[in-house]
Amino acid sequence: MERLLILNPGSTSTKIAVYDAEKPLFTESIVHTPDELAPFDRVADQYEFRKELVLKCLGEHGVALDSLSAVVSRGGLLTPIEAGAYEVNDDMVWQLKNKPQNEHASNVGAMIARSISLELNIPAYIYDGVTVDELTPINKITGLPALRRKGMGHNLNTRAAALRYAREQGRDYKDVTVIVAHLGGGISVNLHHNGKVEDFINDEEGPFSPERAGGLPMFDVIKMCFSGEYTYQSMMKLVKNQGGLMAHLGTTDSRDVEKKIAEGDTHAKLIYDAMALNVAKNIGKLAPGVYGKLDAILLTGGIAYSEYFTKAVTEYVSFLAPVVVYGGENEMESLALGGLRVLRGQEKAKTFVKTEEPGF
Repeated sequence: MERLLILNPGSTSTKIAVYDAEKPLFTESIVHTPDELAPFDRVADQYEFRKELVLKCLGEHGVALDSLSAVVSRGGLLTPIEAGAYEVNDDMVWQLKNKPQNEHASNVGAMIARSISLELNIPAYIYDGVTVDELTPINKITGLPALRRKGMGHNLNTRAAALRYAREQGRDYKDVTVIVAHLGGGISVNLHHNGKVEDFINDEEGPFSPERAGGLPMFDVIKMCFSGEYTYQSMMKLVKNQGGLMAHLGTTDSRDVEKKIAEGDTHAKLIYDAMALNVAKNIGKLAPGVYGKLDAILLTGGIAYSEYFTKAVTEYVSFLAPVVVYGGENEMESLALGGLRVLRGQEKAKTFVKTEEPGF
């Protein structure tokens, strides 16, 4: 039996699932209160706390540890990696503890996975980590040599959507060319071509979203930074957590916005329609990289459940290629399917090597 433990630590929760092959046995999200997390200075310090909760959850669901075949975790903020599976090894744990790209709860996932794998003598993997960066050299260039574009973002869900599309078309992933837009709290758009994510517009330079400010007029941003009104931390909070729909409409829930629109709120409609147009414009920006020769445009993520929003985006971009909608983030399933491909020999897990280099 192929039984996989799936781990997906987030900033305020730890999502846990067990899959028997493609079938979920259970999925649970354990919420962590601010008081529970307050004693930990760094994300890495939460390792024991979160691991105990994982083991407790397995016990409550009657899952014996010795029944597990493998552990698959969401990838943390490593140095740039390729897409696909990586075996969780000591080098990866060292990187996440000592030299991560940033502090993020997902860093703890691999630590827990490594510990459980050693105790049970089973493999542990990450799949399509946050820091997958396969941009071609020409797509990394910016107007300043010191600043380079990067692929860091919603790789897990967007690549899962591209793999699903290829599977449904009876084709190999490497033989399809698709643009995928992840529509969630942050919005990113990427180009899949020749079996790689060749270009990527992430949520710091792309569309504004429920929480993110997205791409902004740079001169005005520089002026704000030096106005004396903001610190580095407050500016980052402004563009990452207080931008987009939150800044304009006081909510990050697209359902609330659509309710306002249905009640005749013309301002809410203007902002929401502008977000859809922003998504469409950024989809269009990626098309020249493949001379407009696309098989499809895929819309995924939580907001992809919205008929209003996906219809608006589709109307803008359908001249480029057919639009296919895959609602939901599907992160747990994506991790499980990735782990199964490795266990079944359909894909080989790569080896991570630690580095002192800064990465991105």
